[in-house]
Amino acid sequence: MSQYGKGKFTYQLAEGWGNLPEGHEFGQVAGVAADSKGRVHLFNRSAHPVQIFDMDGNFLRSWGAGSFANPHGITIAPDDTYWLADRDAHVVQHYSAAGALLLTIGTPDQPSNTGYDENERIVQRAAGPFNLPTKVALGPDGEIFVADGYGNCRVHRFDADGELIQSWGEPGDGPGQFHLPHSLWVDGNGRVLVCDRENHRIQIFTRQGLLLDTWTGFMQPTDIYIDPDGIVYVSELGDRVSILDLEGKLLARWGGGRSQEPGSFWGAHGIWVCGKGDIYVSEVLEGQRVQKFTRTS
Repeated sequence: MSQYGKGKFTYQLAEGWGNLPEGHEFGQVAGVAADSKGRVHLFNRSAHPVQIFDMDGNFLRSWGAGSFANPHGITIAPDDTYWLADRDAHVVQHYSAAGALLLTIGTPDQPSNTGYDENERIVQRAAGPFNLPTKVALGPDGEIFVADGYGNCRVHRFDADGELIQSWGEPGDGPGQFHLPHSLWVDGNGRVLVCDRENHRIQIFTRQGLLLDTWTGFMQPTDIYIDPDGIVYVSELGDRVSILDLEGKLLARWGGGRSQEPGSFWGAHGIWVCGKGDIYVSEVLEGQRVQKFTRTS
């Protein structure tokens, strides 16, 4: 059986993970997250946008049919509520664990005025929330951080009630600038790590938006997860997974060859790690699946 990664971060593929009932399908699986009970939730561009499985891949239920314009990022809070980025509706929404809408941030179907050219994918100027937002991250004190996104070039910081505190970022490839901030995570030290996808880097900020560090060498980083031990897991649209420490040192990496073969990737877009250390990677483009890599070392 093939192994992936190296050293302390070695994995085997749980081939064929995810049993779907009749009438369901994996569309482009934009995001993946696990709740406190280990149930795995997919945010999926299909007729059944939120699909829920147990750790062995047995289907449990789905919800959200007809509720989302374009599923993108999923974050599950410690209380098992959802934060979902609906990219094309230009909103992020907070749902209960049962799927009841609790809060909407942003005005549905009204993008902020950034001069975004959808054909050229060029953002002319930074603006307020939101223009095609991508992902939510939660701070330890309840603050909400949003990567925004395809049609903007900013990170927005909100208080726990959804009131905007500040925004930072502008178009470009210089320090503190963004070309598609695609995902983000707040680590245990309060630093905000942002996947600056089209600049092929991760930029690290204080919660107030002060740039601290930049990690390079990625192939379009799409999502980021940091486990309780401070290990950083990154999915890359360049069909790769990278594992690093909190200083940015590379610990393990695999992929890079675009393929639908099991264990390879075609559009790696979301990543999450369960309490056992197993990695779940969701795929868009032609991938349209989620793969589970079981930690063996």
